[in-house]
Amino acid sequence: MILQALHELYDRLEREPFYKIVSPGFSLQKISFRVVVRPDGTLFDIQDARTSDENRIRPVQIRVLGSTKPTGSALNPCFLWDNSSYMLGYKYEDPKPDRTAKAFLAFREKHLALEETIHSSPYQAVCRFLAQWDPDTAIKYPVLQDPTIGFGVFQILGETSYVHEDAEVLKWWKSQFQENETGEIGQCLVTGADSPIARLHQKIKGVAGGQSAGTSLVGFNLDAFTSYGKDQSFNAPVSEDAAFRYTTALNALLDGPGREKHRLLVGDMTLAFWTDRPSPVEDIFALFTSAGSGVLEGEKVQDETLRKKLETLLKALREGRESYGELDDNPEQTRFYILGLSPNAARASVRFFYSNTLSALLDNLRKHVEDIRIRGGPRDPECPTIWQILAQTAREAKEAPPVLEGPLLKAVIAGYRYPPGLYQAVIRRLHMERNVTYLKACIIKAYLMRNHGKEITMSLNHESKEPAYRLGRLFSALEKTQLDALGPGLSSTIREKFYSSASATPGTVFPRLLRTYQHHLAKMEGGRKIYREKLVQEILDPIEAFPTHLNLTEQGLFALGYYHQTRDFYTKHDAVESAKE
Repeated sequence: MILQALHELYDRLEREPFYKIVSPGFSLQKISFRVVVRPDGTLFDIQDARTSDENRIRPVQIRVLGSTKPTGSALNPCFLWDNSSYMLGYKYEDPKPDRTAKAFLAFREKHLALEETIHSSPYQAVCRFLAQWDPDTAIKYPVLQDPTIGFGVFQILGETSYVHEDAEVLKWWKSQFQENETGEIGQCLVTGADSPIARLHQKIKGVAGGQSAGTSLVGFNLDAFTSYGKDQSFNAPVSEDAAFRYTTALNALLDGPGREKHRLLVGDMTLAFWTDRPSPVEDIFALFTSAGSGVLEGEKVQDETLRKKLETLLKALREGRESYGELDDNPEQTRFYILGLSPNAARASVRFFYSNTLSALLDNLRKHVEDIRIRGGPRDPECPTIWQILAQTAREAKEAPPVLEGPLLKAVIAGYRYPPGLYQAVIRRLHMERNVTYLKACIIKAYLMRNHGKEITMSLNHESKEPAYRLGRLFSALEKTQLDALGPGLSSTIREKFYSSASATPGTVFPRLLRTYQHHLAKMEGGRKIYREKLVQEILDPIEAFPTHLNLTEQGLFALGYYHQTRDFYTKHDAVESAKE
């Protein structure tokens, strides 16, 4: 299903010049330097080909002949492009100079062997340069002293194109590529047609944490994976054409010109998002997912067209299906795809794959927003991001359990139940931190509503009879009484000392807290004292006895009761409520 979807995506991306999709036999590579030679083959300069973008130096993407070589010890030079070790026999602070010398010899021999075959003046100049180049002189060129320098290409002085783009070179290359399509014939599992089967598949780049040379989505490298005598990629037969198409399409999403709108990170998982035809949702999904409802705050989005699309998305999530048409001409028919990958040595592990219509995606996003929405402060996000949610499960965001990423993403975009591990981790953090924050309250509310069918309001619910919820309200009222009686200079409240035990074993804690409450209440005066006393009595009325133990679900209700009541204390009410206070 994944390979078929990417195989079909290739056709769409090929029709859109923005993606710079290449034909079979070519690839897009990040080029950092160019070797400029004169027509007679003497060196003119080795120049930096990178561009500066927002104080960052970036390589430029150029179509080259062939693709990157597989990792390993064997020497395998590319044609008319490669890294500095192969092209020039030089590597900054080289730990293996002998291998670098052999790499240059292999590169030079490969090109000189074709000098009489390729009738191209630029190519002849490159051959003359390689024949007389001394790798010891490379140290004089500043661009090569950068340890992050990547691939390079050749260029003739005075020409705007590169040597590998010369017409005669391209003619020869295409003829060689067609002649080499003589692999083992078999039925392709992607197309179903009998075609030459690819022995190795092109590397996938852009997977966060993966190897710089790329990772493989399909591949077998051990005898244990051999089946019916089939080894390497013949064990999962994909035709050479289909392998090229799916890898090219995925690389365009993760490492191409459109990576900003197609690629996003959730923890250690890299996500690729796309639709089967151009859609405004495709342009903004990654940005919205990474920034949440705060995406329009400040100057995060300066492109006015993009800003309008984001405003339309937020409107659709608030108003429902009647606004979906403003985002896509036919959301019921347009399909979206989302693929989650994580690095695993030289391979990419598929963590998540989901496909549905845009209408279903928007429905599920809207349901998630409704489930997670709770009354907060002016700076609290209406719709937290997935990463903000995961960060609530650990002391630091980087310590969030990776095992929660995929299930949480499924819950958000596919409408599945929220992972129990998410809720359990948040409850554990509450016991350790003893502070019910806005984001933790959002998670608890969403989990209890979707997974346990609880009816939970966005703000304080005076009518709720849930004992655990009322105990949370009571704990908040006792804390507020303590603060009002002893003043703002109080170093710690009952929350710091008793929250964990009160939310887990209320029967052993609340009798003591109520005795302390009476002392605090005695220090208050006037209408505030009377109102507080009435509030505590109203909360306690339905409670016949303090439970000895609260389970995890009840501890979540306790936290929400505490959060709602505390938020209510610090929320401005109308004139009638103010008069009561």
